[in-house]
Amino acid sequence: MITELTSATAFAIWIYLLFGRGWFWLCRPLDDGAPEALPAWPSVTAVVPARNEADCIAESIGSLARQDYPGKFSIVLVDDDSDDGTAAMATAAAAEFPAFELIRSRGMAPGWTGKLWALRQGIEAARAASPPPDYVLLTDADIVHSPDSVRSLVTRAERSGTVLTSLMAKLRCESFAERSHVPAFVYFFDMLYPFSWVNDRNRATAGAAGGCMLVKSDALVRAGSIESIRGALIDDCAMARQMKKVGPIWLGLTERVRSIRNYDWADVKRMIARSAYAQLNYSPLLLAAVTFGLALTFLAAPLLAVFGDGLTRVLGVATWVLMAITFQPMLRFYRVSPLWGLALPAIAAAYMIYTLESAYRYWRGQGGIWKGRVQANASHS
Repeated sequence: MITELTSATAFAIWIYLLFGRGWFWLCRPLDDGAPEALPAWPSVTAVVPARNEADCIAESIGSLARQDYPGKFSIVLVDDDSDDGTAAMATAAAAEFPAFELIRSRGMAPGWTGKLWALRQGIEAARAASPPPDYVLLTDADIVHSPDSVRSLVTRAERSGTVLTSLMAKLRCESFAERSHVPAFVYFFDMLYPFSWVNDRNRATAGAAGGCMLVKSDALVRAGSIESIRGALIDDCAMARQMKKVGPIWLGLTERVRSIRNYDWADVKRMIARSAYAQLNYSPLLLAAVTFGLALTFLAAPLLAVFGDGLTRVLGVATWVLMAITFQPMLRFYRVSPLWGLALPAIAAAYMIYTLESAYRYWRGQGGIWKGRVQANASHS
């Protein structure tokens, strides 16, 4: 009786995910159209926080310096206490770009996470210009932009009236560790924050991708600016929630913006475990509920398909097939084998372990650790 109920419940969950979760699995919308011409191009300042990013910063800043944006465009790099030559490499990459400013940050203010403290300083510097920019582009130091990236973002923002326009950077997906984790990372994010719901002005769902966010300056002030989310560990989604209170937002996938950060097994685990427990508001009850939910949603079906019999096995197989089907568009987007669809339960199990590890690190006082900084629950520090 229990196995029959479990198989039926898991199957029902996937029917809902297939048809009732904003069609998240279709990998839409995709920012792949040519940018339109605007009668007037607003001013934009790119703010790049960077802490020990010597491996990536030259290519990232270089891609911004080569933007073909027709309006006024400038770059502010905030060197967040780096000790690996990040600032020198960035300055060299922007040597022929006159509108480049370097800010050196030292330490963090109490109650702030490191990235948000760096962003605050960069945004303040951008807004000190006369006149201040119409838009601020918040982009990470491992992100490389195609030459028309800023033009495309501004066109979309101006045409649709969005106060936050974000692109999910295409992550590097070359090593075995990356192929087994990266498509699933974006797939799970889309499941949590269906892009169609994020982009719907009538829904409360709000999400963004922190690697590339174009923010309308006056709307950011109305939303409380960076100070309103200063202790957030998942800063992009926190900003999305604040910005959606003052206007529409938009989030989509893209080929225009990509991350060049290389992830090995330890890096992948660290990336996920850094913020997984924060996603659950550091709640042991939510952790238990989510662990049970992940097991029921992703693990029950393959186990019943292998060890069950009769209708239980049929429903287990059908559910496993459904989850593999929903994974296919993301696998195609990342150009990896469709056979990874059958491995989705195992990948989900790994993510479940990383979430438990995230909670364990938090309980040991090491939550949100990134590049030597413990940042979880910074607002309480």
